[in-house]
Amino acid sequence: MIRVQQENFDIGAEIEGLRADRTDIGAIVSFTGTVRDTAKGATISTMTLEHYPGMTEKELERIEAEANERWSLQGSLIIHRYGPMKPGENIVLVVTASAHRQTAFEAAEFLMDFLKTNAPFWKKEEGKDGGEWVDARESDDVALKRWETAEKVAE
Repeated sequence: MIRVQQENFDIGAEIEGLRADRTDIGAIVSFTGTVRDTAKGATISTMTLEHYPGMTEKELERIEAEANERWSLQGSLIIHRYGPMKPGENIVLVVTASAHRQTAFEAAEFLMDFLKTNAPFWKKEEGKDGGEWVDARESDDVALKRWETAEKVAE
């Protein structure tokens, strides 16, 4: 399941919703990204994420489907916020559930590596000296490349 929304989310409630009444799940892995108060040594007062409605959801659905093809998951969830956010606020939640922990960890890492590089979001950080659009980092591209040759994990 994917959601792109302006509203904050309750991490515990989202995880509980994914696992409710399920006894086939042996592992749940979650990652929550939050807004930092500094970047490149400067204080950040607001981070704004923009996206292309329709295209963003379609691309997140595609990558979630790919994760479910590569790994045997009992469930997955991606929530990504957009709009202005303050330091300490939630940005993104990725949850994967599977019978085994390695599967859940790898699938969550795969989804996050994609979100950091290829998801159609644009980030602007603002502080006392104005705002700046943030470019992708080379380290994020390197992290994503490892999945290009990775095979589906057998259970």
